[in-house]
Amino acid sequence: MANIPFWIVPCLILWPVAAAAVMPFLRDRRVRSAAVYLAAGGVMALAAALLGLWLGAGAPVMTLYAGTEAVDHLMTAGELFLMALIVVLCIRHRQYPVILLSVGQTGLLLWSETNHPVPAAFHMQIDCLTMLMCTIAAFVGGFICIYAVGYMKAYHEHHTEYADRSGFFFSMLFLFLGAMFGLVLSENLVWMYFFWEITSVVSFLLIGYTRTEEAVHNSFRALWMNLLGGLGFAIAIAVAAATAGTVQLGEVVAAGAVIPVALLAVAGLTKSAQLPFSSWLLGAMVAPTPSSALLHSATMVKAGVYLLIRLAPALAGTATGMTVAFIGGFTFIAASMMAIAQNDGKKVLAFSTISNLGLIVACAGIGVEETIWAAVLLTIFHSVAKSLLFQAVGSIENSLGSRDIESMHGLLLRLPRLTYLMGIGIAGMYLAPFGMLISKWVALKSFVDADNYLLVLFLAYGSATTMLYWTKWLSKLVSLHHTKEVVHDKTHANQYLSMFVHAGAMLLLCLLFPLVSSRIADPIVRALFGVSHEVLSMDVLTTMAVMLVSILFVPTLMFLLTRSAHRDYVPIYMGGANMGDNTYFVNSYGEPEHLYLSNWYLRFEFGMRRLMRPSVIVATGVLVVMLCVIIGGAV
Repeated sequence: MANIPFWIVPCLILWPVAAAAVMPFLRDRRVRSAAVYLAAGGVMALAAALLGLWLGAGAPVMTLYAGTEAVDHLMTAGELFLMALIVVLCIRHRQYPVILLSVGQTGLLLWSETNHPVPAAFHMQIDCLTMLMCTIAAFVGGFICIYAVGYMKAYHEHHTEYADRSGFFFSMLFLFLGAMFGLVLSENLVWMYFFWEITSVVSFLLIGYTRTEEAVHNSFRALWMNLLGGLGFAIAIAVAAATAGTVQLGEVVAAGAVIPVALLAVAGLTKSAQLPFSSWLLGAMVAPTPSSALLHSATMVKAGVYLLIRLAPALAGTATGMTVAFIGGFTFIAASMMAIAQNDGKKVLAFSTISNLGLIVACAGIGVEETIWAAVLLTIFHSVAKSLLFQAVGSIENSLGSRDIESMHGLLLRLPRLTYLMGIGIAGMYLAPFGMLISKWVALKSFVDADNYLLVLFLAYGSATTMLYWTKWLSKLVSLHHTKEVVHDKTHANQYLSMFVHAGAMLLLCLLFPLVSSRIADPIVRALFGVSHEVLSMDVLTTMAVMLVSILFVPTLMFLLTRSAHRDYVPIYMGGANMGDNTYFVNSYGEPEHLYLSNWYLRFEFGMRRLMRPSVIVATGVLVVMLCVIIGGAV
């Protein structure tokens, strides 16, 4: 660990864990808020220090921590504790089948470690991909924690029916961050599994925060689906130890171990909420918005795509890779279509998350240089944009008392700052020259080069449906809607701080797109494949950055010129006498009627009840066939 202190990596993991241990005992809101700021600032400072030291050392691939028997024993104890916790909670809520999943995978892992001991040369690794994921988790996750301070105060003022357990909530947020750091830094699969299971349990506790019947039901659904992936992870470790004689992720990938790679891929699909496992992420919407932002942008789902990107060299050209690519592409178009039928803002964001993760998964499944370049860029831009959007929706909900898209009609005039921030997030998801669209174009080109025309169709039509639901939402926000209703912005300063940082990061990533490509995406591709070639020329990337400036200039100028301008509302004909505000008129019977324009949601065509079940059946069938073919062929 030349030029990097031995203690900095453990501190990066243990600092948020220590903060998590303290939070439940801080009863005073001001003291707890100060502790959150200190903890979040510490997380970002440690991540920045590690990044700076690593870059100063020349950005090498660094292997860390061999001979850690004491830590191994502590992790074994931790695994047993997690199993015991799950058993107790399942007995309390009579969820007995879940017990079998938890006990089964923990018992299998302990059996494997006892009967097939594989001494690890090292347990952690620092490289371009791990540093990228640590940076995303630290800064996106850290600012989500800061945002949550103001949000949770307003949340419990609005939802007096729920017990205020904010200390527990913040504890889980920081424990999540600590587990995420451990997960992405671990090269040893046993260590990775330990942190993997922590994220599963913590997400279960966050989703069930309100303790309502719906929240408890959804939390257990998330738990058993993620434990199913954990079972696949545990089997993969046992098989790798018994057949390949290693539990190092890099060595398993390099050896092309068929069954372990396939099972790890299944684990990645569950964690990234791909079909047929997507329902757990949709159910997570019952939790307070900061946990949704953390689950959907910086941590939980990114753990799944991180693992699949790591597996990419072993997936290229294999049956597992083709299956993963199909499921990712199919999830992309299916979730995009179902998003059209949603009017709940958080559900739209949830389906959008599942959809975009599907595209990243498809890129990982193809497993060539271009697709991994696209996957890395999609991961970066999705993390920032989706976190911004969840925070904006949460703030709008606290101010309006609703997160229904229809209630956001003309919000630009009522809550201009929040609307402008949301507009940046929405633009970042689907408009040129933002990185999501550029990455989609590269993915499309690579699918064509790979002669996978089914993925081409998935991406083309899925992008069209994506444009439809984002455009519907954006048009609602900017519609000219004259109303006498006064909306007070209840967003706290710390919430705006987080959102403005995210918006600034979004714009900065676009302006520095050439640098992001050459200094982040290209090195990751080179580390995974040994070589890298120019995906987009520097001239093209520079032109895109210039386009961004011109795109932002016009709406910004219009906003500045019109925010205080006099608005002359002309009465319009409504099939009766206009009552003066363009929203009510007197009909032929002398009765007042409310005129209201709404979006078309195509629920009959694209609703969950119509599409979810067949989508789950198709994805399940493909996955089962893949496992049967791969395991049968290998055995």
